[in-house]
Amino acid sequence: MKFLSHLFDNNRKWAADIKRRDPEYFERLSKIQRPEYLWIGCADSRVPANEIVGLAPGELFVHRNIANIVPPFDTNVHSVLQYAVETLEIKHIIVCGHYGCGGVVAALREWSGLPLENWLAYVRAVYREHKDELDVLPDETARWRRLCELNVAAQVNAVRKSDTVEASWRRDRPVLVHGWIYDLREGLLRDLELN
Repeated sequence: MKFLSHLFDNNRKWAADIKRRDPEYFERLSKIQRPEYLWIGCADSRVPANEIVGLAPGELFVHRNIANIVPPFDTNVHSVLQYAVETLEIKHIIVCGHYGCGGVVAALREWSGLPLENWLAYVRAVYREHKDELDVLPDETARWRRLCELNVAAQVNAVRKSDTVEASWRRDRPVLVHGWIYDLREGLLRDLELN
């Protein structure tokens, strides 16, 4: 291994530790997955989806991107939605943003450059829609935190309006869509109660 050998060393130690505690773990994990949840979250490395909800690998189907956005053109996120709903038959979709999101704060500021700017256009649209509410907040930190929440709400709406979720409801297989926010400073999740 010429590059990143420490990561391979970490992997071997991790796998050995798992096998020592549970010799059948990887055999069970290799079977067909049947998670009940799809997590659509930010790609931020400080938000490890499985860990913060206390679920093991195989129990949470995860899609991550900058600022947890669900744009209509993105075949990646819509393919994940379709696979999760139609194949895995998940019951809950969790859109989880987080305070301190770099993608959201970038949307509050000036031009970020391409291609990121095209992606952040969806967060900028949320800002414009709620500009009056956001602009009266006392400082950028307060605007940033509130925009993180409003962005989650907008993405929850996008998921609910997706062809996949609407088709599932028409087939009498309702999928519940939740909007959560994670606080990096506390390690706690909060349900935004967007039902």
